[in-house]
Amino acid sequence: MSTSWIPLESNPAVMNKFLQNLGVPSEWEICDIFGFGPDELAIVPRPVASVILLFPYNDAYEKRKNEEELKLKDKGQQVSDDIYFVKQYVHNACGTMALIHSVANNRDKIKLNDGILKRFLDDGKNMSPSDRGEMLTKAEDMINTHKEIATEGQTAAPNPDDVPPYHFIAFVCKDGCLYELDGGKFDPINHGPTKPDSLLEDTVNLIQEKFVVQDPDSIYFTLLALSNVCDAY
Repeated sequence: MSTSWIPLESNPAVMNKFLQNLGVPSEWEICDIFGFGPDELAIVPRPVASVILLFPYNDAYEKRKNEEELKLKDKGQQVSDDIYFVKQYVHNACGTMALIHSVANNRDKIKLNDGILKRFLDDGKNMSPSDRGEMLTKAEDMINTHKEIATEGQTAAPNPDDVPPYHFIAFVCKDGCLYELDGGKFDPINHGPTKPDSLLEDTVNLIQEKFVVQDPDSIYFTLLALSNVCDAY
């Protein structure tokens, strides 16, 4: 990887300050999801634009990723041309990548203010995922904002060269399909039909079936939602 960042803490207050500094309007916020059950999901502010998962980063994940890539390259998959995907070439940037993917694929809902993220997304509009990833390694305004916010968490900031035992990815609804966006993978992963109104429930079902079941003893599963807290019902 080209460079290393201090990893973002899985803390809505930290993430929301980061998003607002990038130009995301304040009505869109990262919110905790406190469990997989219907009662916990019922209190998540709606509408939900994306779901972000923090999960164990280990050898089992690498094995699953490689197997999935071989399988999908063999049988193929349909991926919407409207998906905005960024390859990850920055070590420890997965939290920022998940936030970028969450906003970039909901620009019909999220009206960005002029600023760092709008410029980045506009500049990369016609680029390949790889070129967008390379652009991120050189995006000084994004890098400096990340560094400033990443040191404000409740826990001591780790060494940027350390490998944290977890990984962030985002799930969004695009053109009627549920996409997993992981900059460490070769492509967005199409997990089948969903709708904006059922994105949260469909993603939680997928996470239970595809992630939790493969690492049932881990405590490193955290769920977050990017929600419009002003329109929440």
